[in-house]
This record gives sequence, C-alpha cells and structure tokens, in this order.
Amino acid sequence: MAHDRRGRRRRARRRTRVQPGPEVPDHQEAERWAPTAENPDPSTAIDGVTAIDYPAGIHVTGTQRVAYDHAPPFGGPHDGVWATCTGVVYEDPIRSENAVHSLEHGAVWVTYDPEQVSGDSLATLEDKVDGVPYMMLSPYPGLETPISLQSWGRQLQLDDAQDERIDQFVAALRLNPNTYPEVGASCSTIPGSGFDPDNPPPFDPSEPGPDAVPMDGGGIEPDPSEVRSGGMQLPAQGGLPAEGGVPAQGQ
Repeated sequence: MAHDRRGRRRRARRRTRVQPGPEVPDHQEAERWAPTAENPDPSTAIDGVTAIDYPAGIHVTGTQRVAYDHAPPFGGPHDGVWATCTGVVYEDPIRSENAVHSLEHGAVWVTYDPEQVSGDSLATLEDKVDGVPYMMLSPYPGLETPISLQSWGRQLQLDDAQDERIDQFVAALRLNPNTYPEVGASCSTIPGSGFDPDNPPPFDPSEPGPDAVPMDGGGIEPDPSEVRSGGMQLPAQGGLPAEGGVPAQGQ
C-alpha cells in the first residue's frame, strides 16, 4: 500500500543513507528553470516536451472511461476526484482518469514501464518524488519509452532516470500557475471521495470502448464552479500557491 511503503522506505533511507546523504536538488539549476514573469513557461526550452492545450473542468464519473489521445494522458476529461499527489509513490498502476485531475491541480505525474525500469533506476525516480508535494510516481505498463513525465498539457518521454531533463521539467512545470488550470487546488486525499491512496482505483489497460468519453467531452458541460472566461479554471480558495510553492490551504 502506498503510504505504508513510503513509511518503510523512508525509515530504510534513514538507516542506510548515511554517506552520501539523500539527493539534494541543485537549487541554482532549479531556479534557472523556474517560471518568471519574463519566462512564464520555461518548459518550452526543454528538448522533447510535447505541449497541447486541453479544455479544463470536464468531469466524468468513477465508472466512465476517457478515450485519451496519449498514453499516459496529460490533459482532457477526467474523474471528478483527483489522485492523491502529495509525493506518493504508488506500487501499482493507477486509474488515468484520476491522475489527470491531479495534473489539473498543478502536479507532476512521473510514470515508468515496470518491464524497463527497476533497481537503481527506479530508486532514482522514487527519490525525486517521495514526499514532495504536488508529485506522484506510478508504474504504467506498455510505455513507448521507459519513463514519461506529465503535467497539465505537457509531456516528456525519456529513456534514462539520470536524464537532467527530469529535474528541469519538474522545476519548470510543478505548480507553475501559467500552465495548469486550477491554481490553488489541493493534492491531499479527501476521505470518502472514492480515491484511497492505499487502495487506489486500478489502471485499465484495455482499449476504451465505444461508450468512452471523447477528448472534447462529448457534450459534458465543464464544471461551472471551476471555469472562467477563456476556459481556464478558477483558483480554489482564490489564490496562487503560497510562498514555497504549496497552496496555502494545504497539499
């Protein structure tokens, strides 16, 4: 289960990682890729990033599938309940429709093909995600490349867990208020919502059927509480992330 695994992993790190210490981000490098007024989307300078504009606020139910245009998806219709994205390392693949909602909240979703990524490479990815607000990691069987990173409307496919573009992507797009719709929204679990990070809705590897919701929503009206003129969503609790990059109302 996700939280128990994380707790065990953190205790193991404290016991075994005395020298050298845990990975420390290069703050100068992170600042170089952080968004600014002059450069609102630094990901445009990262080689290999795919960018697509998607409509926001189109919600499906827990039993509906979406006929996504990419695997993993990185925008479009999604479940009304988000996947917990408070630095959770998921052991099993999770339902895409929940994960996409997390991207709408400003999270970065790191996925990997379990047939191609394991051992030290997997540990490297886990170190980058575990406990970091507005991030989550999960296996995604059948990826075209070993690793794929997603934020709302952005994707980067990679071959190597040591690729410097992973940190660049996260610095540029995690909680970047210029690139995701629902600024200020939470990544925490809502008890009883239908998404339990210890027992999340499972990934469905089958092709969506003819009743799947198309990428334009198929007539589903966007949630009026989330959409403003221009199609972007209103901030939850009305604000940008607080100092430090975490919205003031929580994770």
